[in-house]
Amino acid sequence: MKTNKIVCVGRNYVQHIKELDNTVPSEPVLFIKPFSTICDMSAPISFNKRLGEVSHELELYLRIGKTLTQAPASEVQGAVSDIGLALDLTLRDTQNTLKSQGQLWEKAKAFDKACPLSESIAYQREKIDLQNLELKLFKNDELQQQGNTSEMMHSCMALLKYISVYFTLYEGDIVLTGTPAGVGPLNTGDRLEAQLNQQNQPLIQVQTSVA
Repeated sequence: MKTNKIVCVGRNYVQHIKELDNTVPSEPVLFIKPFSTICDMSAPISFNKRLGEVSHELELYLRIGKTLTQAPASEVQGAVSDIGLALDLTLRDTQNTLKSQGQLWEKAKAFDKACPLSESIAYQREKIDLQNLELKLFKNDELQQQGNTSEMMHSCMALLKYISVYFTLYEGDIVLTGTPAGVGPLNTGDRLEAQLNQQNQPLIQVQTSVA
């Protein structure tokens, strides 16, 4: 399936909102990453270090399996074909500057290779509870990020319904659902392990490094 766009959700976990001293939004915060941000999470992660310090944000991603346009709740239930893990790489200093100037975030979020993706697994509603998945990110063997999708302010299905009001989601499109607390900088040589678990059972595990 061809990916036309990546729709990202910001500020969907309260503890992450607090750690960055942001305000809690009344509606989902949306932004888009272009196709040029996609890269393989299992390969060494590389980015243009001249742009500034890059932070990791581990997220659950949903791959869309059918077109959604202004979709009712009943339609979004069967719209996810598979799921995986993403790193929403962020130029934090650049983002803070853009925010202080009232500008959009694209330069901080949409630079080349800013969206490493894991391999995906098929989503089966009877076997996978999207609102009870645990995300973990270890950096150099130390736990950096941990959260459960039950802590989301807006559930996965609610996000798809909301997004489809503004953007048509096509088959193959990807939705990043937000990051839990614990975001931090990446440095050359860092070893990373990203995990997606359900009730302590591993669904996805990726080991990678920063080039």
